[in-house]
Amino acid sequence: MDVAVLNRRFVGAQEKVAFRSAFAWEEWLCRPDIAPAKELLLVRATIDPGGAHGFHTHPTREEIIYVLSGRAEQWVGAQRRELCAGDMALIPRGEVHGTYNVGAEPLTFLAMLSPAHAEGPATVDVASEEPWCSLRAPGSSPPQSHPVCP
Repeated sequence: MDVAVLNRRFVGAQEKVAFRSAFAWEEWLCRPDIAPAKELLLVRATIDPGGAHGFHTHPTREEIIYVLSGRAEQWVGAQRRELCAGDMALIPRGEVHGTYNVGAEPLTFLAMLSPAHAEGPATVDVASEEPWCSLRAPGSSPPQSHPVCP
């Protein structure tokens, strides 16, 4: 590991790794090439209105999603809920989940995953598999609303 990374205790705009992925603008603040955390990954993701990180799983990691702004239709397994700023979802290791921007504004959230180092694929897309591909079909029931979302 790079000595600068090994000794890094703060990550600023110049050290983060930012790029447009297939589903979001990603700003990685903690991963092995940025900071020496042994158990944690941290990314700030922004999904455009109507966009999504469709149903997928992290076979070897658990995850917390913490909403900073916007509105998410968040799925954890077959459960769904509307999340807004200040809400979070806990996704156990290997649990199928998906995050959909159902608002008119960008959805920005922090995703914290652990452990930082894990064998196998980081993400497995299951959006085209049943039952996941049918859960958001036209005519399905809306997510449980959150009383404080605008």
